[in-house]
Amino acid sequence: MQEKVNAIIAALKKRYPDAPCALHYSIDYQLMIAVRLSAQCTDARVNLVTPALFEAYPTLEAMAGADIAHIEQLVHSCGFYKHKARDIVLACQMLLHDYGGKVPGTMEELLRLPGVGRKTANLLLGDLYAIPGSVVCDTHCIRICGRLGLSQGKDPEKVETQLRKILPPEESSDFCHRIVLFGREICTARSPKCDTCPLASWCVERPQ
Repeated sequence: MQEKVNAIIAALKKRYPDAPCALHYSIDYQLMIAVRLSAQCTDARVNLVTPALFEAYPTLEAMAGADIAHIEQLVHSCGFYKHKARDIVLACQMLLHDYGGKVPGTMEELLRLPGVGRKTANLLLGDLYAIPGSVVCDTHCIRICGRLGLSQGKDPEKVETQLRKILPPEESSDFCHRIVLFGREICTARSPKCDTCPLASWCVERPQ
C-alpha cells in the first residue's frame, strides 16, 4: 500500500507541480469565510462572490459588525445563504473576542467557530499553518480515493482517518489540493476520462 501511495503522490506531483488552494484570499480570516461559502457550492462561484464581500467589509472588525441581512444579499448565489451569512458574522466575532483577531491554529479551537467542521479546519491548518497530517476530505477526495482503493466508504471523518494512516503527513495537504485538480480535470464524478488517466493502473474501479 505504501508503495502505491508514494507512486500516486509522485504521479500527481508530476501533473500538478504546484498545489495551490483554489479559493482566493489575502488574509487568514478571508480563507475561513471562503471555505464556509464553498459548502455545496463551487470554488469558482465563491471566487466571484468574495471580492465584493471583502470590499464591502475590508477588515475583520467590519465583518464582525456587519448586518447579517446585507451579508445574505452578497453571498446569496452561493446557496444556503442565511446559514452562511450568520456563521460568517458570528465566527468573525469569535475571532475578535476569543482569539485575538487571528484564525486559531489547532483543530479543537477551530471546531468551536460557527460553521467550521473538520474539512474546513483541516484546510485552514494545512494552508495557513502548514500543519502536517491535514487531510481535507471533500467530495473529490472521497470519490477518488475510493476509486483508487486508498479508502472505503463515504463518511468524511472515516475516510480522513483512513488516509491519515497511509499519507505521509508532510504530503497530505498538498495531496488533497492536487486531488481536487485531478477530480476536475480527469476523475470527474460522471464520465471520468479513464483512457487518459495517469492513475489508471492503480484504480480499482476502472472499466476492464
